[in-house]
Amino acid sequence: MQINEKDIHQFIQRALAEDLGDGDHTSLATIPEDRRGKARLLAKEKGVIAGVELALHIFREVHPGLEVRVNLEDGSEVYPGDVVLTVEGDARAILTAERLVLNCMQRMSGIATLTREITRELEGTGTKVLDTRKTTPCIRFVEKWAVTIGGGVNHRFGLYDMILIKDNHVDYAGGIRQAIEASRKYLERQNKSLEVEIEVRNAAELEEVLDTGNVDRILLDNFSPEALKDALARIDGRFVTEASGGITSGNIREYAGTGVDFISMGALTHSVKSLDLSLKAVIAD
Repeated sequence: MQINEKDIHQFIQRALAEDLGDGDHTSLATIPEDRRGKARLLAKEKGVIAGVELALHIFREVHPGLEVRVNLEDGSEVYPGDVVLTVEGDARAILTAERLVLNCMQRMSGIATLTREITRELEGTGTKVLDTRKTTPCIRFVEKWAVTIGGGVNHRFGLYDMILIKDNHVDYAGGIRQAIEASRKYLERQNKSLEVEIEVRNAAELEEVLDTGNVDRILLDNFSPEALKDALARIDGRFVTEASGGITSGNIREYAGTGVDFISMGALTHSVKSLDLSLKAVIAD
């Protein structure tokens, strides 16, 4: 995933403004202005760490004098007690950055951990797992970043970088053929080059798509593994294929066994459990 430095900066500034308001009054009240400190970011459970690179940006934005030593890079497996990184410098600045760093890294690590579990289930099948747009508003790039750290693949980022004709589009457009033809005419008028994907809900809709053609990818939604296998036989490699709906870590291997190219899972980002991390002060004897 291509990370935009401007997006990172704007995200951090918005997040700090939300948290700080007119000041971290607890730290300002209790910690001397010249106090230096050191803290360690600890893993408290097993998982895949993600957000280290983002944490470096956060520490720099809060105070450029903070010194960070990274022990475990993004994508590393961690276990309880592992020290992911240490930060040293202005004690007030460390505490200002603490919650934002933890919120981001816990969320990202949870996503990366689940994604890694899924990608391991897919090993040897040739099928790749995709994320979706079922993300937290305004931090989509953070969550999709975590998916790539875990070994997954990003689907479209938003509504602007791909045409994905879903059931509601088909219904409003008056049918599958009408939706596909309207999409191609639109792209021609706008002089845009975007991939066109269409969702089908059953074998009849698939036949209509195959008869119409003019798409790049077919999304087979809520097909059983048996129905998906039959559908792939009908498609016969003419289009890139994607499956979604009702697919979990428990049955994804069966779905991948059909030979589908991609499986998209909203669960990678919409309901993941954060990984437990903490930032603890190091006090010299």
